[in-house]
Amino acid sequence: MAIIEVVKFDGPPDLLVWKYPNQELGTWTQLIVNETQEALLFKGGEALDLLGPGRHTLSTQNIPVFSSVVNLPFGGKSPFTAEIWFVNKLHKLDLKWGTPTPIQLQEPKYHMMVSVRAFGQLGIQIEDTRKFLLKLVGTLPAVDQAALGKYFRSILMMNIKELISAYLVHKKISILEINAYISEISKHMESRIVSIFQEYGIRLVGFQIDSINLPEEDPATKRLKEALAKKAEMDILGFSYQQERTFNTLESAAKNEGNPSAFLGAGIGLGLGQGVGMTIGDSFSRLSGHMDVSTPVQTCSNCGTSNAHDSSFCKGCGQSLKQGAASSAVACQACGHSLPAGSKFCPNCGDKYRPCPRCQADNPEQALHCAKCGESLGAPCPQCATMVEAGAKFCPECGKSMVLTCSQCQQVVQPGQKFCFECGNKLG
Repeated sequence: MAIIEVVKFDGPPDLLVWKYPNQELGTWTQLIVNETQEALLFKGGEALDLLGPGRHTLSTQNIPVFSSVVNLPFGGKSPFTAEIWFVNKLHKLDLKWGTPTPIQLQEPKYHMMVSVRAFGQLGIQIEDTRKFLLKLVGTLPAVDQAALGKYFRSILMMNIKELISAYLVHKKISILEINAYISEISKHMESRIVSIFQEYGIRLVGFQIDSINLPEEDPATKRLKEALAKKAEMDILGFSYQQERTFNTLESAAKNEGNPSAFLGAGIGLGLGQGVGMTIGDSFSRLSGHMDVSTPVQTCSNCGTSNAHDSSFCKGCGQSLKQGAASSAVACQACGHSLPAGSKFCPNCGDKYRPCPRCQADNPEQALHCAKCGESLGAPCPQCATMVEAGAKFCPECGKSMVLTCSQCQQVVQPGQKFCFECGNKLG
């Protein structure tokens, strides 16, 4: 062994901790510690002196703790056994992290189960050399960035999964909108995990999320994106999903050229004229090509079949339409005066004619059922009080939905129902 030995860091630049391989040292050994480094001396497994940047002579005069644990006979020039650990205190800002497998969670806005991935990077600096070596390194000869990232990955993933899930649920934002909140989420996560690194003598310099995304190959992701693309298309064109389904049904019915009545029945079955209005009526004319539903029709009082306005006899039962019209004079419910055909008000007292859809009898404005045949006449709109025909889903006056739903679970309920069958909520 040389009389005077020079000890200095001789490891790769990405190392955080490096142990000098030779443990046989002599007094007057020169220990060189570079800037941004610290050296910690061990003797018999015990951490002794911590030396900062500069040149240090290993002797009992310059290393006070050694004087009590190192026996130096022969004038203090004999060799002794000790370990020297170099710790790199540079800022490491490029430690990558990412979720090894997608996180499964329920999307709070559309209530779908989706797979979420997150990627980013963090920066660290070894702040407490003693704590870092004693709690994390142990007997390893060296520790690099990859080893440190592998050690903390499980701790990071546990916190990242919890924080992303909680953030989406509490903020009630869609996973497709979360990239707008990445900076805020990064700061929130950094404040949560900074104490974990401090336990090991590491200072968290920075924490950054690069992206939070959905795997393109995930089936739920594909369905969600297709649905949103379809919704955007309909918003641009200016119609709803229900209207689009109506248009598709009308188009299919229009192709059945040999059966116009089937076409008309399909349209009536979809509730045309109640929510869609004149737009659908125009669509009938364009799609059928040979039938104009705006043409006036007369209904047979005997069998209910629709006939052309100029027909003399019913095509369903053969009854005379002229006689039926003459014999079916309607009396005003207010004064008893006969109402001429096509009247909207009584010519005698001015009372509004509110016909029953089945027997055409006149009824009071607020009546719910026909006084003559018992047919349902509809219900008043809860918003504008306009009487709406039975079976209509929306008020023709203000557009308010006539479908009653539970205020708690949105389950459809029936008029007069006191409790929701789905969640038990008391209905007002």
